[in-house]
Amino acid sequence: MTSEREAYIYIQLPGTLQAVPAALLRVEPLRDGTHVGRFRYGDRFLARADAVEFDPFELPLGNTVYEFTKLKGIPGAVRDAVPDAWGRRVIEHKLDRSPADLTEIDYLLHGPQDSAGNLSFGLKAEPPAPKRNYNRTQQLAGLIAAAAAIEDGKRVPQQLLEQLDPGTSMGGARPKATIEDGNTLWLAKFPSKDDRYNQQRVEYATLELARKCGLHTCTARLETIGNADVLMLQRFDRQHTDANGGGYLRFGLVSGLTMLGSDDNALDRAKWSYPLLADQLRRWSEKPDRDCAELFRRMVFNAAVTNDDDHPRNHAALRSGRGWRLSPAYDLVAKPMVAIDKRSLALVVGQYGRTASIYNLLSQCERFGLNKTAAIKEIDAIVSGVDNWREHFHQCGVSTEDIDHMATAFLPPCFYYEQPVADA
Repeated sequence: MTSEREAYIYIQLPGTLQAVPAALLRVEPLRDGTHVGRFRYGDRFLARADAVEFDPFELPLGNTVYEFTKLKGIPGAVRDAVPDAWGRRVIEHKLDRSPADLTEIDYLLHGPQDSAGNLSFGLKAEPPAPKRNYNRTQQLAGLIAAAAAIEDGKRVPQQLLEQLDPGTSMGGARPKATIEDGNTLWLAKFPSKDDRYNQQRVEYATLELARKCGLHTCTARLETIGNADVLMLQRFDRQHTDANGGGYLRFGLVSGLTMLGSDDNALDRAKWSYPLLADQLRRWSEKPDRDCAELFRRMVFNAAVTNDDDHPRNHAALRSGRGWRLSPAYDLVAKPMVAIDKRSLALVVGQYGRTASIYNLLSQCERFGLNKTAAIKEIDAIVSGVDNWREHFHQCGVSTEDIDHMATAFLPPCFYYEQPVADA
């Protein structure tokens, strides 16, 4: 007798609208509390001329049985399709079970068909028929109310729970759902009861500020529903097509955590690093010089606005028909802090650890393909753009009270340090 669990994995191949069976994943819990996962591509899938690997480095095509112990036995490229934080809360609510009673396979199997990237999951070798009816913008008020009820621990009708399946881990712990507007899919991020300010409007303003600074960000807009603002983020892992009756092409998506070969826990924190991620982009990206320079700009912008939620899951690579590229930036939110002498990011910045100061931003700029002169030029351009943040936030409709609350996030004095400051 074994407590091993299994799930079939389906993939929507590039340029098609149909999911096909691709692999089988089995996960076995061990007595010491760890898990071992065993992954193998199916023979029929391997025989296809159009078969593509989930991960070209950890899961190359072949009949090998790959074993994993990180991420509770789930391969990174597969784990990236499993809902995070909010999606897990919805699943727990739907099943009326506590997190302690659920395994990673449960979250995988009970997640939405419309998960991030191009993977989906099931208990049978053949994928189920698509049944997704997308939410519309006119349903936003009901979805906001349902999300608030879940946060308060109240029961929500099953139909609304199905609609709240976010379909993507982008957005982390915030309440959210996928919305269809015209022929475009959007991730709608709702207010949370713990918000101290209008976080949707602040995040929108931060994303648009990043765009003005030259970063490649996801398309965003705001919808106002009653007294609530909803942040709408266009899903860049989807593209509508009129072919074969119409539908959405799905693109492969892997997180920075997967690219780094890292785990979520503190033991692997040393791998959480911008320079290491740049090294990985040189393996993954079909245009590595462009993507490494873009990653450098994002690192500088995060330092300039104190976005310390820049963990590896908030970076991703997207697979188009031709290869992998750094995805548009998302989850960029400035964070006000009282610290004056030092600010830190979630990822290592350079030679001096996670410190978000100019001397550290420049310390390993060559890893991003930039010499010091070019790196200083990039920093100056972002500083120039961020310097006008107050007027920009006002134009984005952020209240004066919220602007004042956010003020300590932007270009703090320690950002300008050109040499390390000795610890007191």
